[in-house]
Amino acid sequence: MFYRRYLAFWGALIALFVCLWLAGTQWISWAWSLIPALAVALGIFDLLQRRHSILRNYPIWGHLRFLFEFIRPEIRQYFVESDTEERPFSRAQRSIVYQRAKNDPDSRPYGTELDVKAVSHEWISHSIAPTHVDSADFRIVVGPQRAQPYSMSIFNISAMSFGALSANAILALNLGAKKGNFAHDTGEGSMSTYHRTHGGDIIWEIGSGYFGCRHDDGSFNAEAFTRQAAEPQVKMIEIKLSQGAKPGHGGVLPAAKITAEISATRGVPMGRDCVSPASHSAFSTPCELLEFVERLRNLSGGKPTGFKLCVGHPWEFFGIAKAMLETGILPDFIVVDGAEGGTGAAPLEFTDHIGVPLQEGLLLVHNTLVGVGLREKIRIGASGKIITAFDIARTLAIGADWVNSARGFMFAVGCIQAQTCHSGRCPTGVATQDPVRQRALVPEDKSDRVHRFHDNTLKALKEIIQAAGLQHPAELRAHHIVQRVSSHEVKLLSDLLKFLEPGDLLSGTYRYRLYEQWWPIASAYSFSPRAELATV
Repeated sequence: MFYRRYLAFWGALIALFVCLWLAGTQWISWAWSLIPALAVALGIFDLLQRRHSILRNYPIWGHLRFLFEFIRPEIRQYFVESDTEERPFSRAQRSIVYQRAKNDPDSRPYGTELDVKAVSHEWISHSIAPTHVDSADFRIVVGPQRAQPYSMSIFNISAMSFGALSANAILALNLGAKKGNFAHDTGEGSMSTYHRTHGGDIIWEIGSGYFGCRHDDGSFNAEAFTRQAAEPQVKMIEIKLSQGAKPGHGGVLPAAKITAEISATRGVPMGRDCVSPASHSAFSTPCELLEFVERLRNLSGGKPTGFKLCVGHPWEFFGIAKAMLETGILPDFIVVDGAEGGTGAAPLEFTDHIGVPLQEGLLLVHNTLVGVGLREKIRIGASGKIITAFDIARTLAIGADWVNSARGFMFAVGCIQAQTCHSGRCPTGVATQDPVRQRALVPEDKSDRVHRFHDNTLKALKEIIQAAGLQHPAELRAHHIVQRVSSHEVKLLSDLLKFLEPGDLLSGTYRYRLYEQWWPIASAYSFSPRAELATV
């Protein structure tokens, strides 16, 4: 109805005339006319503006729609969503991080809130004869044959760059890693002064922009790399091929967002856009990738060197495996990033529909290395929505040697999942370069939370390992995990997932359609499939 659409505007006009009349008769002060006058002015503006159809049709009223839309995420998060709804992390998942980070009790009374009859519900089988494990400091050696092998925790901070995260967040994460003796991945933004301040163990990630080790034209600079890689704080070198948030997508940091600190850290000039290309310029084939791995390993003085990827076309990774056999060059580790990862802002289509999720990507990498007889020589890390000790156990059970978590440690330093990371308006100072906003994050306090989250999560993992009758997380296998496949049937994960036997691919025993179709056409000399063998 017409009168309803303009009711607020007519009401403001009437209120203005009444206030003016009462003020003219000296019943009230003229100041009382200010509020209705502003409302009338807003209504007139709404009627005349051309940008918003809602405001033209619903002057004044229409602003309520934008207000409710603005606060809708908070209303859902605090008043509507249940504890177990995941968008992208449930309140229960966030709460377990907060509780462990604060050393608060994390026990749950009155039974599980999960629907144990729901399809895909999972659990770990326990033993009638539980074991006793002395320490929760579970570690694994990466690059044992190298000059500088690294004994790393099986739970570490995943790649998040300075620039994406605030200086205070980086300080807190690295100091927490120092206190807990675990690793902190720099992300592709390179090592800033904030990574160096407290001396926590660093995994230096080298992306396609070669930040921290680049020439002015963006190409790789061996001298700059050697200088930084020699720092004792740097424990491993990780070449980033792609990331779960936006695999196959480059990035641009606008010139307006490049501060003097970011410029110095990344080695990029002020006043120009900072470009991360979608692909590397230092190599273009699987063999060249492995040669680059070997080059960085030598330049770093024999530190463990590998690469990270979100799996895409299967023949591309198969080509890398064939290149390992062809050249004899092996990475010390491979980190598999699942498509469910997401600290970096990305186009919606990339967030929702590009890249292989962690389980399938991890299985492909693990199976391929098993199939070519190299699994025991190469460590595998994994990342992608890992929060709890069960998440860690499940990921290790299907093929990983260690796991990384990004958003888990963001929660530990105070993130509340406001999902404004890309806007610079992070309410807790975690993902912003605004000096006033990041002042809210006190590194000394939040570093203790980072340390406690890591420590308490591994203690929970120790209890799981003991309950399962094992001595170390490395003993976890897929048959330890049970998944419900219907309301009346469950299966072991080892029966649901497909695994190769050692040497299968070398002998031509493909077992599964994936390998039968794509392994023969993969090439060590190109990321493209061999056209003469490709079939529709």
